[in-house]
Amino acid sequence: MSPASGAAAAQPSSEPLLVVEDLKTYFKTDRGLVRAVDGVSFTLERGRTLGVVGESGSGKTVLSRSIMGLLPKRDVVRSGSVKFEGVELVEAESSLMVDYWGDQMAMVFQDPMTSLNPVMRVGKQITEGLRQHLDISKDHANQTALALLSSVGIPEPERRLRQYPHEMSGGMRQRVMIAIAIACGPKLLFADEPTTALDVTVQAQILDLLQTQQRDRYMAMILVTHDLGVVAGRTDEIAVMYAGKVVEKAPTKVLFSNLRHPYTEALLSSIPKISDPSHTRLKTIGGRPPNLINPPSGCKFSPRCAYATDKCHTEEPPLSAPDSDGHQFSCWFPVELSAKQTAGVR
Repeated sequence: MSPASGAAAAQPSSEPLLVVEDLKTYFKTDRGLVRAVDGVSFTLERGRTLGVVGESGSGKTVLSRSIMGLLPKRDVVRSGSVKFEGVELVEAESSLMVDYWGDQMAMVFQDPMTSLNPVMRVGKQITEGLRQHLDISKDHANQTALALLSSVGIPEPERRLRQYPHEMSGGMRQRVMIAIAIACGPKLLFADEPTTALDVTVQAQILDLLQTQQRDRYMAMILVTHDLGVVAGRTDEIAVMYAGKVVEKAPTKVLFSNLRHPYTEALLSSIPKISDPSHTRLKTIGGRPPNLINPPSGCKFSPRCAYATDKCHTEEPPLSAPDSDGHQFSCWFPVELSAKQTAGVR
């Protein structure tokens, strides 16, 4: 059993919590439509964790915010289907989404420095959502906030409730963000690059905290990151995004043992290895991400791919149907790639 789904066996589920089908999110600009999310589909069960991985500009954050309905309606073209417990959210009114935000689904944002209100005490920022969604008294909300701060590992919670964000360290602020996100017991938690602004040791603590809270509260979680190392061992399934599309998707163990897309291989190869000599040159992904207004024809990764052929430059491969292991990929020559990996060719 995956570490991210330890409680799943004890909790029966009848239908998927989240079903995303052909979701597209385009931004209108003077130069044309930016295809930030271009036909993404996946299903997320209760209590499971999906890792969404890709470079900056791959569409990860836009995907999360589009699912939650956090993008402004002006100059945004959104189509497809997002069903949360069977309720369609793509065309939902703002009044419905306000009831969902914080209560049914919540997000831990990238940078706690800018996500917290700098002129509002931490306690007020936690109790605000509690009182709105749970209709509880001020005293009850304060007691709940104290318990939340303790649960996310913040010492002296009584004193911290009265502090402003600038009086806390970056790691402490991110713990407050997690407390706010889980306050109302959401069924789905988005963690959007939750360790970006933190040092390495604090990063591990925050990731462990998220995993513990997800397991103990039986939440589904979508963990967004550019680092495959972050999602290894912390997710049940991984979706790799490139140019607004999912190019590979598989259960975590399956993906790491038999990755099939060259972009996934490139991401994995770019992670430094402790065993490498200190003078080893870091591996990078050549080229640059495509222009999402005028993307290249064929496979969007083909201009940067070491295995690309003429067919790759002219025909775009579809995302395959899941195989017996639940593995999907959009590559014309995945078997050849797998064979090269087996032979030690990188």
